Amino acid sequence: MTGMVQGKVVVVTGAGGGIGREIAIMLANEGAKVVINDLGVSVTGEGGSATPAEQTKAIINQRGGESAISTESVASWNSARHIIQCALDNFGRIDGVVNNAGILRDVIFHKMTDDDWTSVINVHLSGSFYVSRAAAEHFRKQESGSFVHMSSTSGLIGNFGQANYSAAKLGITALSKSIALDMQRYNVRSNCIAPFAWSRMTGAIPANTPEQKARVAKIQQMTPDKNAPMAVFLQSDRAKDVTGQVFACRNNEIFLMSSPRPIRSVHRDNGWTPATVADHAIPTLQASFMPLDRSGEVFTWDPI
Repeated sequence: MTGMVQGKVVVVTGAGGGIGREIAIMLANEGAKVVINDLGVSVTGEGGSATPAEQTKAIINQRGGESAISTESVASWNSARHIIQCALDNFGRIDGVVNNAGILRDVIFHKMTDDDWTSVINVHLSGSFYVSRAAAEHFRKQESGSFVHMSSTSGLIGNFGQANYSAAKLGITALSKSIALDMQRYNVRSNCIAPFAWSRMTGAIPANTPEQKARVAKIQQMTPDKNAPMAVFLQSDRAKDVTGQVFACRNNEIFLMSSPRPIRSVHRDNGWTPATVADHAIPTLQASFMPLDRSGEVFTWDPI
């Protein structure tokens, strides 16, 4: 290891397993002191246990790294502040945040309940805001810091049965861009990663038909650790000029994802009516419409 983040203190939420655990371990291997934040809940957000966080800590300790455990929730203003305070209490500072904590409540839109919606939004989107906001005060004072937020191609592109998750994950990209714009003057960076990985969060994907089984087999090749190098790099000083970006990591591939920009325009000197929109604007623009596709229909080739 190169010690790329030597001496930095980084909070990783949802670090009790999967992608979060691998990021925490690699950060520690590269010299960071890590706050392992995890409630130990189920994929859908029920229950709670300190065991997952303790298991991550044990791995870090075995490799000679330094870490502390926080079992506070990301989903409220006060508990998120306690997560950041854990870093200050144990290591005296905070240099980075990886917003990775998440739950799933997948259900087709017309059957989605209020609780399905609010539970996912609260953890993913509000949680990313609360933890980032708590750290931002310290980043501003020291004029340095890095945020890494986990997005998803479910939000960037689309997927069935994930209106809550997709909305949260796309919202996180806008949150990250806003943080990058607002805090650039303080040398604070904010970026997103859309990870591909087989973990608890993808373990519920159905594998009944031959097509579904083939899809799952491809995803299983993409182990959680493949997402850690980008997250660690983004926490390092070598990423000092990288901010406001969205990356996707798929096995051995790294993608830079686009943000919405105008792709075609049409105008009329005398303005528009509903009829001229129908007769002129839509026929002109329709060739450039985005298809109603999903992540798997955009990433059509096997993971490399």
